[in-house]
Amino acid sequence: MENAKLENMLNLALDATAREREKSLNLDVGYDRQERTWELIVKYHGDLSSLRAEGIQVVELMNEYAILTVPESLIERLADVIEIEYIEKPKRLFFSVNQGKAASCITGVQNARYDLFGDGILISCLDSGVDYTHPDFRNEDGSSRILALWDQTIPGNPPEGYLIGTEYTKAQIDEALREYDEGRGRGLVPSVDTSGHGTRVLGIAAGNGRASNGRYRGVASRSSILVVKLGVPRAEAFPRTTELMQGLDYCLRKAMEFALPVAVNISFGNTYGAHNGTSLLETYISDMANIWKSVISIGTGNEGYAAGHTSGRMEEGKPIEIPLAVGEYEAALNVQIWKSYLDEADIMLTSPGGRRAGPIQSILGPQRFTMENTEILLYYGEPTPYSSSQEIYIEFLPKGDYIDSGIWTFTLIPGQVRDGEYHLWLPSSAAVNGATRFLYPTPVGTLTIPSTARKIIAVGAYNSRTLTYADFSGRGYLYQEQVNSRTSDSFVKPDLVAPGTDIISCNMNCHGFGGRIRNPYVAKSGTSMATPMVSGASALFFQKFPHMDNEACKRKLQYTATDLGLSWNLQGWGMLNIERLLR
Repeated sequence: MENAKLENMLNLALDATAREREKSLNLDVGYDRQERTWELIVKYHGDLSSLRAEGIQVVELMNEYAILTVPESLIERLADVIEIEYIEKPKRLFFSVNQGKAASCITGVQNARYDLFGDGILISCLDSGVDYTHPDFRNEDGSSRILALWDQTIPGNPPEGYLIGTEYTKAQIDEALREYDEGRGRGLVPSVDTSGHGTRVLGIAAGNGRASNGRYRGVASRSSILVVKLGVPRAEAFPRTTELMQGLDYCLRKAMEFALPVAVNISFGNTYGAHNGTSLLETYISDMANIWKSVISIGTGNEGYAAGHTSGRMEEGKPIEIPLAVGEYEAALNVQIWKSYLDEADIMLTSPGGRRAGPIQSILGPQRFTMENTEILLYYGEPTPYSSSQEIYIEFLPKGDYIDSGIWTFTLIPGQVRDGEYHLWLPSSAAVNGATRFLYPTPVGTLTIPSTARKIIAVGAYNSRTLTYADFSGRGYLYQEQVNSRTSDSFVKPDLVAPGTDIISCNMNCHGFGGRIRNPYVAKSGTSMATPMVSGASALFFQKFPHMDNEACKRKLQYTATDLGLSWNLQGWGMLNIERLLR
């Protein structure tokens, strides 16, 4: 089944065999093999009530987006529903203070002159959860600063309007803390942060430093807190974009319910897509950035030095060779090629053993062939209603346990060229062998999705000790008009950078025997550590300027950033400077 309302990846997944889906990193994401159902993202208009009568589960999000659970046999019928505009399948997401606080002038505003600590503002963290027993998330009387916690991984009592997880109120968390302090465990609120990532992120944005007598407090240390622990559909998987979209919808609805401005922090991302803000995930998040008094900060990811991206410009009649090293024991791999749909280009693929396939002509739809011990599934996609870019998706599937290691070479053979720009992306570095990489990578364009959404604040990382860019931090594109102009209104990513190397923040499971605290803090690096500094700064902005709106906060963060003297695609407007922001 090929349908223009379905994204290319979904069309390919529906065409793939059960074995191809099972072997692939991407094709089975969103598919429930036992129930034979798909979880799907849709953009729609009007009313979806007729779908429920057909056995389709519907979770309606704001601004006419929805998450559907659809029997595979009904997807063709779903595409015929006039209210449905476009359909995508979910994608997997991957993870992307003291010295850093001083560099951003955070310490300077946390004094009697400013007295800004996030009072009356909500910090919302969509991540791996939180260790809610940590002292830094509790008030002096031992009660919790968390107003609500939605753990999408614990079935039983989802928030109203949603179908997954369990929501815990502040009253339940306070009672659970009393039980925990008395040595009776976490029975009432069993939610835990198994990785510690969400606990660290939240500590930077909003920890109050109680375990360190205030030394390691976060940016908005007296703010209220809202936590979403993103769901993990399978034990070995990461969260999906569908869980993220529902979590963001929940955060904004709760902020309106509490009547509090909200700073939303997202430190997840993936590499699948055109990276130009046009997917349903990106457009949805941009739409949400206009709702209520809210600011959404998203990390640019840690793909800067992973060699998972390469790019260039085609010229008519000049073949381009692109070598890819595939490490040993790679069980699955895919490569996305994105170009303008107006450019003509055939592809030739050469295996490590010298076998050659192609030129593979530009025939829309799937093509299959075998090279050595690797099966190739290739798909020429059509442009979507939201983008004129064309995707050529290549899936490497092993005939046995692993695909062939060594150097694979892609050869682009341009025909008529009108634009010429092309990009290739590998999966996130968290999903592939460290030896799998392009031999001639392009660090430009390595920011992860959804930090590419237009109206959010995309946050990169720098080393605050050396005032240099953090090499792991995802980098944006470099537009010529931005090189000499700090007033350009073009699609600038990142928006700004914040300290992201060796940042000290809250550690999970720091309670020892007899109520003693041990190892309450830990130092980590990544754009995940930089993003919450900007989230915390947004909270202080709303406290200082309650009459300002979302766009004003974003613009002020940009205009008051301190220029590091780096190119736009590295620093955006510069490094976070909270004192200038609030002055």
